[in-house]
Amino acid sequence: MGVMDEAEPMKKTMIRVREFDVARDLLAVEELERLCQVGLSGDQGSDPAADHGSGGGAEKKKKTSNKNNKKRGMSLHVEQIGDPFARVRHAPDHVILVAECGEEEEVVGVIKACTRMVSRGKKKHSFSSSKPQFVKVACLLGLRVSPSHRRLGIATELVGRAELWCSARGAAYATMATTSSNAASLALFAGRFSYAPFRRPAFLGHPVHRHRARVPRRHRVLRLPPPLAAAAYAALLPPSAAEFLPADLPSLLAHKLTLGTYLAIDRRSGGAGDTPPSFALLSVWDATRSLRLRVGGAPALLRASLAAARALDAGAPWLRVPSVPDIFRPFGTYLMYGLRMGGPEGPALLRSLCRHAHNVARKNPACAVVAADLGPEDPAADVVPHWPKFSCDEDVWCIKKLGNAAACDSDDGEEDDWTTAPAPGVLFVDPREF
Repeated sequence: MGVMDEAEPMKKTMIRVREFDVARDLLAVEELERLCQVGLSGDQGSDPAADHGSGGGAEKKKKTSNKNNKKRGMSLHVEQIGDPFARVRHAPDHVILVAECGEEEEVVGVIKACTRMVSRGKKKHSFSSSKPQFVKVACLLGLRVSPSHRRLGIATELVGRAELWCSARGAAYATMATTSSNAASLALFAGRFSYAPFRRPAFLGHPVHRHRARVPRRHRVLRLPPPLAAAAYAALLPPSAAEFLPADLPSLLAHKLTLGTYLAIDRRSGGAGDTPPSFALLSVWDATRSLRLRVGGAPALLRASLAAARALDAGAPWLRVPSVPDIFRPFGTYLMYGLRMGGPEGPALLRSLCRHAHNVARKNPACAVVAADLGPEDPAADVVPHWPKFSCDEDVWCIKKLGNAAACDSDDGEEDDWTTAPAPGVLFVDPREF
């Protein structure tokens, strides 16, 4: 198919969009990722007219939001590694589309997409809070356009084709993500693509120290097998209480990269067989195999001071200096997901579970940061230990109704547009799409 050059209307640029072929396109797509210089925000540049965007649903690519960091030019960068389908393969319906340009058939753009069944929380007009509320949502990820081929309508063509592909498979809504500081990307989504800002999750990261974090002896940490973990989440996190909770949560909990689901209770409360008055629950995902993070733009003095702290900690470990791993080289992360707590001791128990996750991460030399992605209304966001330099609240999820949304919204006889619904207490971020 042909697309008219939007910057130079007298010129025709032939753009062809087709499905990704591993043998034919892998090297070209990897080079495209490198050229786009994706930061932890997914931003590909600061040119407000550039035809670009970032990935969707639960994509966690952001720059540090701390103003001092910006002044020093520090930023977090991400590098996807391994299977190019890793972030969408879990969905039964998934695709990677590439855009070719000219007679040379040069790959100049790429986008990933999948459809999945997720909860949408309690509907505004629903009187049954216990009724499962699932909807099929399209997740558009990893939109990249070559810097030398922007302003040619390539991103528009890729997004349009991905939306058509997802709509044909029954998706009622489509989601993408960007950052609040990327005005160009927000304008692109809201204007040309007709998406609306929807949710604002916060990325909370904490470095993995050399020393074991102390968990109070009164807090008992239990590792739940996948079937029991699924039962626990079914009881503690119903679909009506959360958005984007995947319908295949049991599969996620049993995934080989889910290192465990952990329940914390207070040893001092309740007897045998009694329901504990307080609890905390979370699961840990190993993201070290799918991506690498790196801190760039740090001042030489900061690099030297952190290196000195590591040397002191190695030479005198009894001092328990909280040295930070070498974050200026590519490093991996563990993601905590499905965080829940309850009862008067819930916050303290959740902090203990975060320390336990830290101790699990210490066993993997490739892991330097433990992180969680939470909605701003989630009480757990105020409890999870994190460092501002490893955290960000700039992520913006955008949403758009597709052709199948009308039937989905009116199945109870009343119009109930999810795109305008208030945010729930829990926003579930699927670690498979990180």
